[in-house]
Amino acid sequence: MKFLVNIDKVFSELLLQEDTDQDKKITKDDTGPKKFVLVDQITKQEKTIEGTYHLSNLLQELAQLKESNLIEGEINLHRIQENPVERISRKIREDYWNELTRTIDKKGLAQILQDEKTSNEIPTLYVPATDPQGVAYFQELEKELRNFRVAILPENFSMEYVETLNTKPGILALALEQKIYSLQGVPFVVPGGRFNEMYGWDSYFIGVGLLIDNQLEKAMAIADNFKYQITHYGKILNANRSYYLTRTQPPLYSSLLIDIVKKKTPDFDWLKGHLETVIKEYDTVWMVQGNRLTPTGLNRYKADGVGMPFEVEPGHFDDVLEPYAKKYNLPIREFEKKYLERSLIDAELDEYFVHDRSLRESGHDTTDRLINRCANLNSVDINSFLYKYEKDIAYLIREYFSNAFQVGSVTYTAEDWEQKANFRKEKINELCWNEAAGMYFDYDFVNKKQFPFEAATTFFPLWAGLCSEHQAKKLIEIALPQFIKTGGITGSTKASVAGVPENAPQRQWDYPFGWAPHQILLWEGLINYKFFDEAQEMVYRWLWLITKNAVEYNGTIPEKFDLEISSHKVFAEYGNVGTEFDYIAKEGFGWVNASYQYGLQILHNNLKEKLNVLVTHDDLF
Repeated sequence: MKFLVNIDKVFSELLLQEDTDQDKKITKDDTGPKKFVLVDQITKQEKTIEGTYHLSNLLQELAQLKESNLIEGEINLHRIQENPVERISRKIREDYWNELTRTIDKKGLAQILQDEKTSNEIPTLYVPATDPQGVAYFQELEKELRNFRVAILPENFSMEYVETLNTKPGILALALEQKIYSLQGVPFVVPGGRFNEMYGWDSYFIGVGLLIDNQLEKAMAIADNFKYQITHYGKILNANRSYYLTRTQPPLYSSLLIDIVKKKTPDFDWLKGHLETVIKEYDTVWMVQGNRLTPTGLNRYKADGVGMPFEVEPGHFDDVLEPYAKKYNLPIREFEKKYLERSLIDAELDEYFVHDRSLRESGHDTTDRLINRCANLNSVDINSFLYKYEKDIAYLIREYFSNAFQVGSVTYTAEDWEQKANFRKEKINELCWNEAAGMYFDYDFVNKKQFPFEAATTFFPLWAGLCSEHQAKKLIEIALPQFIKTGGITGSTKASVAGVPENAPQRQWDYPFGWAPHQILLWEGLINYKFFDEAQEMVYRWLWLITKNAVEYNGTIPEKFDLEISSHKVFAEYGNVGTEFDYIAKEGFGWVNASYQYGLQILHNNLKEKLNVLVTHDDLF
């Protein structure tokens, strides 16, 4: 049934009555009557809309109509009364992925360059000299567009050179493809909110969601941009901004390829080119001894760079800088200025920032697990990811290349990569497994001991498939209960952060916060080891949390949650992306969107019905 309404009139009346805190949303925090009478303009038929969820749906539908600039429009009552699970999933599938899609080309540049992160007087696009097609295209575009500058990156750049770009930061070019009439940017999908750049591991999880929602070409485009970055920047970047040129992110490129080929076998040459690039990344980014490869034979995160990471907001490091400012008898801002200019160098502080950049490379920015020690750790997460790389490469060579894959003068077999994987598996279990705790811990190869911080990364070996049945059982029986809250698993246990000083910053990847990638990797791990009941429970907990917050807060889908209070209202560093919008959530948040769609693929139908009415887990499990 549809109601014809005066859009502006009903919109204003609804807000006046129900948006009592004037935040341009209708939420459970508003104190209006939670009852609004909708009247058809012609028939005068009435329909009473009741409750926070249905009223917020009405607001969202009206907000969409307002964008048409029409005086009158039709409200579809089905949309108002739509079940929450169906509505959230539909919005992700039909709207959010498109809203989050960007291209770096004539059409897409305006949105990307004119954002809050652009501090240059003239927005700058950096193009690698190794991409002559891109250089020519963007230099022509520079002549067409006003207030836009193209700068060419040298073929080989040092971290000292990258530091010089901090006074003139800009976006980095991504791949172009030839269409019928012109070159166009290969699309990518941003996380959401203030992010207008392509992130490394975010993109993998987004790819998972895209494949579920039958957007194969867009998932393949993510892989194409991964390939471009490795070819022209030497690595998959933390994100495609100038200040990330020396930093990668958790390697999930091979996992994306596996997911793509399971959906549909791509063109042979396409797959061959990507597998070559995966192997190149493995060899040149991860397996260089003394860089990200350590004497133990296992890996670490180790980002290059000079001074402080550029991307943090002013004052972020004040608690770190203060003791050094006192040491040199300088006001903190003066000390910071001298340190950034490198007119004052402190070796100890430099080492701190080696670890800080490396923890940002891990994607876990920030966690007390990695503060001031990241580059000294054979972390469970990076070695689980690389074990999966080795197994994935073996699988692709065996299944798609008749067990012989040539890269330059080297011909690889699946057995070559299985051997690498077996070595890594043995070393991880030797150095990182703790039988007494029933967990995997990062191994401090400098001090030659485990660092016993209880983090959600302990479940990554389940996802990678590298632990034994015995270890899997202990992880589920002993470790998992320590991480579980009503809405999923926390980034660390409460015990691991118990010793952190009260005045210390609350690290967003630690307890009590919950993140989509941790949930997804746990679910896959549980399924790998046939813990199917546990998988159903853990999926339900997370989807319940997303659904509850969307129902109560105007469709909000945030970056992360506080699992102690089952809320998107997070009071930690960096706030919570995806919570700031007017009237209607248009994009959600990339990997949370993906987790919802993926979780629905796993969840049994009877539990989906329970989810729609927000039955708590206590009544189900």
